[in-house]
Amino acid sequence: MKYKERYFIGDMSKICNISKKALRYYDQINLIPSQRHDYNNYRYYTRESLLSVPVIKYYKQMGFTLEEMKEFIEGSAQHVFKSIQHSFRTKIRELEDEQEKIRRRHVSVKDWYELVREAEMVIDNNINEVSIKYIESSDLLFQNQKFENDLQWSIINLEFTQHVEDVNNEITGPVIINFSSRKNRIEGEDQDITMLQKTVVPCSEENTYEFGGSMMLSCYHLGAHEDIHKTYMKMERWAANNGYILGEDSFERFVTDYWTTSNSDKFVTEVLIKCSRHGDQET
Repeated sequence: MKYKERYFIGDMSKICNISKKALRYYDQINLIPSQRHDYNNYRYYTRESLLSVPVIKYYKQMGFTLEEMKEFIEGSAQHVFKSIQHSFRTKIRELEDEQEKIRRRHVSVKDWYELVREAEMVIDNNINEVSIKYIESSDLLFQNQKFENDLQWSIINLEFTQHVEDVNNEITGPVIINFSSRKNRIEGEDQDITMLQKTVVPCSEENTYEFGGSMMLSCYHLGAHEDIHKTYMKMERWAANNGYILGEDSFERFVTDYWTTSNSDKFVTEVLIKCSRHGDQET
């Protein structure tokens, strides 16, 4: 392309693939200043103006605002490199913070997506058989609380939410409640519980509960929680018939619950109980 010495705003817009509105704004803030004809006062741009556009687009690609670009593009000759380095260091820190925010959101969305997929598979295939499975060890945030037989209040838990904020963290994955007494859970009595949930960044040791790392009896409970005692009793019968001893406490892992839907028919809860064979030390 053969370039001229002067370009009207329409030419500049077409050649550089940039709107006239943007060019007028760049002119206004003196980022790409235009010139004026002496005899008719028409705005025009020079060849140097053309070359400014790719530079600005490149800086924009890196996330710099127009004000930031202007600050170091117009830096004094004596301190131009210091100005650029300062701007780039600041931008690197901003992008790293943004990258961490995106990572955390990705973890949370992916974990929730996997829970919904799990629930759909369980419901579609009516999976509610008792089985033995090894639960991988994981470090979870915990808080000890008192359960007053209101499961919705415990699952959407204001006290635990405040605890998460107090430790400057964020939660992801399913809510897990450790009931200290399986017997009291079956009978619907109040008891001590431990709230558990995965965090997006590791917790300090004093706030960490090691969950799993052992064999557990597992059974999905489908639907509303009011009759979950029936699932417990089914698990107890299975354990007795197959020679397993069950631990005194239990865990309920809420795959889908009040966080996901108000339709209790779509609730999926995995009940987990530590178990061992007769004659073996309980794990």
